[in-house]
Amino acid sequence: MVLKFSKFLSLTTSLAILASGVAHADNMEDLIAAAKAEGTLTTIALPHSWCNYGGVIAAFKAKYGLEVNELNPNASSGDEIEAIKANKDNTGPQAPDVIDVGLSFGPAAKKDGLIQAYKVSTWDSIPDSAKDADGFWYGDYYGVLALGSNKDFVPEAPTSFADLKNPKFKNSISLQGDPRTGNSTMMTVYAAGISTGAAAGGDAATAGIAYYKDLKASGNLVAANGNAQNLTQGATPVIADWDYNILAMRDKLAGNPPVEVTIPTDAVIAGVYVQAISAYAPHPNAAKLWMEFLYSDEGQIEYLKGYCHPIRFNDMNARNVIPADIMEKLPDAASYANAIFPSLEEQSAAKAVVADTWATEMGAQ
Repeated sequence: MVLKFSKFLSLTTSLAILASGVAHADNMEDLIAAAKAEGTLTTIALPHSWCNYGGVIAAFKAKYGLEVNELNPNASSGDEIEAIKANKDNTGPQAPDVIDVGLSFGPAAKKDGLIQAYKVSTWDSIPDSAKDADGFWYGDYYGVLALGSNKDFVPEAPTSFADLKNPKFKNSISLQGDPRTGNSTMMTVYAAGISTGAAAGGDAATAGIAYYKDLKASGNLVAANGNAQNLTQGATPVIADWDYNILAMRDKLAGNPPVEVTIPTDAVIAGVYVQAISAYAPHPNAAKLWMEFLYSDEGQIEYLKGYCHPIRFNDMNARNVIPADIMEKLPDAASYANAIFPSLEEQSAAKAVVADTWATEMGAQ
């Protein structure tokens, strides 16, 4: 692929940017110029309401003047991977430059040669457990499973999975859907298992299924999916989802009805999403500049505005650079202190158990 660089870049400098795989403060000006010469960044699966991606994209465009071509905002992680595969030889507008996918998709994409290595200048402040050592993928934000309660129907909101067993929550508890097909639902079952004291991995899934089987037998679990409409109408007055989704829902409802968001005290389960650059990115420098923006303090704070905990949260909190008005809208930081980040191996073991036993135990089709 031949790139047309602006008059501000020498060919030597341009090639060095492409080959280095790393942009640091001393060559950011060159990276910015190379990205502007490409002119466009192509993203995929970034709905504006998810983690404030609308604000993230707007801030990036305003800062650097690049166009952002947004593909299929509602695509799944699997769709993103397929888009890279389908456009290996295509440098047109349907080829994504960057992806934002669930944790398990990062290592798989690296193994299949679909992504390229790149270490942002804030690399050292990204926890080692949330990044590939070679720079092929790295966590961008995480959510924690939370409970959202319609206060009109549930005056005293539950604060733990243990609370959900109380008879006062009869016909109140829901799951988002089928844990065999939805990640947040699967992790809710996993969290329920952890709350019982089960070991991480397959044991937690087994215990979580038993927990929800008992909840169904008691009449506390309802069949309707836990979503904004059912929460609002009271069909499912208590729902479980990632904290950023429920917090955003709370704000959108603006007190009609009032929604209380709590982090279960007996199972603080976190889920990480990761960023990566396509190995076939038509705009590699724009992709690298996008990463630099996302992992800067400015970009990480944009995530936090959408209630997604940025991966560099602890570093920024320690440096006191997070605006107080944003922190005030979040659940108490102490609620997240004991967050558990299930490993890929633990998640895989849990998913296998759910796939094998959920239907028979729950009577689900």
